[in-house]
Amino acid sequence: MHFTPEKPDYELSPYTGLTRKHWIDAGKYILEGVFRHVRSMDDPVLVPRYETEITYPNSRTPAWKVQAEYYEGLARSFFIAAPLISIEPDVEIGGKKLREYYKDHILRSCTKGDEQYVLSYSDMDKDAEASFTLHTYQQTVETCALVIGLVTTRKEIWDEYTKEEKDRIAFFLKDYAEGTTATQNWRLFNMLDLAFLNMMGYEIDRAIMREHAQAILSYYAGDGWYRDGHTFDYYSAWAFQVYAPIWCRWYGYENEPYIASEFEKNSNELMKTYDRLFDADGHVTMWGRSSIYRNAATAPLAANFNLEHPAANPGLARRIASGALLQFFTRDDILYEGAPVLGFYGPFTPMVQSYSCAESPLWLGKAFLCLELPEDHPFWCAKEENGVWEKLKAGESLETLLDGPGLSITDHHDNGEMELRTGKVVKRIGDDNGRWCYAKLSYSSSCPWECDLESGLSAASYVLKEKDIDRSEQINTILWSGMRDGVLYRRAIFGFDSSSDLHWTSIIDLADFPVANGLVRADKLRLFHKPVDVYLGSYGFPCPDAQYRRKRKGDAEAVILSGHGSDGRMRHMAMTVWGGWNDLSAEKSCGTNPDTSVSFIIFAHASRERIFAYEPYVLISQVITKEGDEGFTDDEIFSIDEIQYTDSECCGGYGPVTIRMKNGKSYAVDFSGIEGSLMM
Repeated sequence: MHFTPEKPDYELSPYTGLTRKHWIDAGKYILEGVFRHVRSMDDPVLVPRYETEITYPNSRTPAWKVQAEYYEGLARSFFIAAPLISIEPDVEIGGKKLREYYKDHILRSCTKGDEQYVLSYSDMDKDAEASFTLHTYQQTVETCALVIGLVTTRKEIWDEYTKEEKDRIAFFLKDYAEGTTATQNWRLFNMLDLAFLNMMGYEIDRAIMREHAQAILSYYAGDGWYRDGHTFDYYSAWAFQVYAPIWCRWYGYENEPYIASEFEKNSNELMKTYDRLFDADGHVTMWGRSSIYRNAATAPLAANFNLEHPAANPGLARRIASGALLQFFTRDDILYEGAPVLGFYGPFTPMVQSYSCAESPLWLGKAFLCLELPEDHPFWCAKEENGVWEKLKAGESLETLLDGPGLSITDHHDNGEMELRTGKVVKRIGDDNGRWCYAKLSYSSSCPWECDLESGLSAASYVLKEKDIDRSEQINTILWSGMRDGVLYRRAIFGFDSSSDLHWTSIIDLADFPVANGLVRADKLRLFHKPVDVYLGSYGFPCPDAQYRRKRKGDAEAVILSGHGSDGRMRHMAMTVWGGWNDLSAEKSCGTNPDTSVSFIIFAHASRERIFAYEPYVLISQVITKEGDEGFTDDEIFSIDEIQYTDSECCGGYGPVTIRMKNGKSYAVDFSGIEGSLMM
């Protein structure tokens, strides 16, 4: 049974109807499903598993990580339980008083000899491989969730421990806080552990704190985004931009004012554009790893209010947070026996990572940290606003270019969708999950990414099939070149390996720009191996009953899909191709889409036979989407009025390709100069 808000308030919240009370109800709703499986006050927070091969614990899991599952269930559910306990100290879920349950189990997790002892850092490290000194453990992650909850429930839980019990917990936390950690967003876990201990009167190593804090600052790339290891994704939001503002309040402003001022500046910079990453309904887009955390992507909006000088718009922040909550909580399929599943909507194994367990999706509880804001806070009292979506006019698409992380965000008025184009992506060969999460040509708020089909073709991506050697090649790297005159330039590289010279690697230079309901692509082939078949997929179309039809107009060809989505609404998608393509087709697929069990993808196909032949280089295509009973007009499907080439053969081998649109706009696609401006 999905979450149904009672008595929505459309005066205060005209877009979602949700108020602080509804958020409290939603928190109880999730915990009630989880605590169905906690049979007694002695049992840990463990939920039923339906997947046992990818996620831990499994046959390959070391003993210490088996215990980590207990900690994930405890700490991540505490994200939701802690603010509820603070608001309603005697709150009960499933007949269990939450205050007493968490007070007991937090202490047990730190107590040697208890069956739910999750092992200290020292316990695990003494048995670790001596030849490698940087040992990291999942428990470090969960200590951070724990201390956030303990500060929230300081009066209800922490202050109720005896001195000996506080010291036991503090010693356990300090062991992790001053232990080694992953040198990326994990540093923030150690920083908050140390900040908590300092707040509670314990001595800490301030040099370790400063080392972690300076390193976090060094990951900052600009535009409010931090690079997390190799990539940019929502971790910049739900780790860096949630924990850093909390750290400022707990420790930074008093003890490290310069670093705290930089964290504040960076958080406020994110607030300038972060709202544009959510569509007109406030929905989250499936992109990057750990998408099982779902609406946790909204957490930095409320976290910004931890700062001394927050820049977030409270009415807009709540509207997005509530819209994303409704996106997931109003669906029946996000739960398995009451607990959030390993998926974006329903169970979806292709997106699951091996570092997750059945309780990992409870990280979505970070969205509930907004409940730490008092009921008279502007976040709860301001009238909902919808940001740029209130200002866009018919036919308009707003582009937001973020060169720091290599992101282009496009908000389309006419279909209310957000499309994200990424750059600065490098994934190892064979990392299929990484390709799907990061290296699609674009990501859509209404069409979540689709894994590869059995045929080897891929939605929202190019695939090369080299016929003479029976080899398929996939994009594993996208480099960023930025925008010029309204056209975004990037480079897609197939099977990139730094040990191989680039001239033995197939490349497609990417150029794209928005139209009212989607994107137009004018990409240039740079293939070293032929004969080859080139395939380009549309987004996956999650409508099991879809029907399709073809249309032609001059040299252009289109395939149009129409069908009902999982919400019952009529949806439409069209893919149109001009110059350089051979044909279009639509394929039905099962089990490759996270929204519906059956989906459809449109594929454009081009064949190139001779390695040193002057053939069409520029492949022009368009994918547009729409909801509602009205389909597309001919002018939307065939949006291009004229294509002008520099070369007389009209292949686009050199010089600008000018694309004149029926709406009067004109784009000169010119790849000269891209070679010297690529970034990763």
